Amino acid sequence: MDWEKLRLFHIVAEAGSFTEAAKRLHQSQPALSRQIQALEATLGAALFHRHARGLALTHEGEQLLEAARLVAERIDSVERSIQATRTRPSGELRVTTTVSFGSTWLIKHMRDFLETYPDIRINLLLSDDDIDLSTRQADVALRFHEPKQSDLIQKHLADTRYFICASPAYLEKYGTPQTVEELDHHRLVVYGSFAPEPIRDVNWILSVGRSAGRRTPILSVNNIYALTQAIEGGIGIGTLPAYLLHASDRLVPVLPELIGPRFPIYFVYPRELKRSIRVAVLRDFLASRATQESLGG
Repeated sequence: MDWEKLRLFHIVAEAGSFTEAAKRLHQSQPALSRQIQALEATLGAALFHRHARGLALTHEGEQLLEAARLVAERIDSVERSIQATRTRPSGELRVTTTVSFGSTWLIKHMRDFLETYPDIRINLLLSDDDIDLSTRQADVALRFHEPKQSDLIQKHLADTRYFICASPAYLEKYGTPQTVEELDHHRLVVYGSFAPEPIRDVNWILSVGRSAGRRTPILSVNNIYALTQAIEGGIGIGTLPAYLLHASDRLVPVLPELIGPRFPIYFVYPRELKRSIRVAVLRDFLASRATQESLGG
């Protein structure tokens, strides 16, 4: 069914005549009549009884008018909802980031955001793989590398640094290294050998302070959150982003004068959401919270 013809039928039925409907639509009566005749031909049924005083609906016309009113009410409701979201932040936002960042730093700030914007619902999708924004698997991403796709908008929020750390239990058992050279004699845990390109320097503990060769780790694991658990559990010394070190009461910095590489944090979203007010308020909220202090250094 042609929805434009259904809209015209609805207006004619409410007006009670082609003449009045044509005035409301600012078009000629013959043209409007042809549109309704075409709709009747499509349905294979007459919709109006035409008489001298105007129009009366047939049984089929009454059925169609009921459906047309429901469609019109639904469209009007959706239109009002869309207009409201342009002035008041509301609706669902699917936000993706890494498991470690999302389950620690980000989740800690979600309470304040949701209390500030109670009409927004957050669907948090945590994955160490980049979820595709171009296919709308998510609306917004917090990423630790600059996106390469030209159709994405990005805002640099802050940088996070990596520090060497260990658990108090490990240091009590194996001692605390006082120089970078002493790392040669300690048990090291690192990110697995296939670290993603954006964090390829994450295993700098294996080469820092050495002119040649690399130290051999006792454990490799390809997930930052699991690596945190390993260091907290006393398996060995490792490097973690400042936000994880800051969030843990079971880790202490080791050789704090050694500061590892910086990794940028970007707020990323598709261009079609450029005018979305809920995306804008989340972006601005996170920008205000992503300070060096909150990120741990």
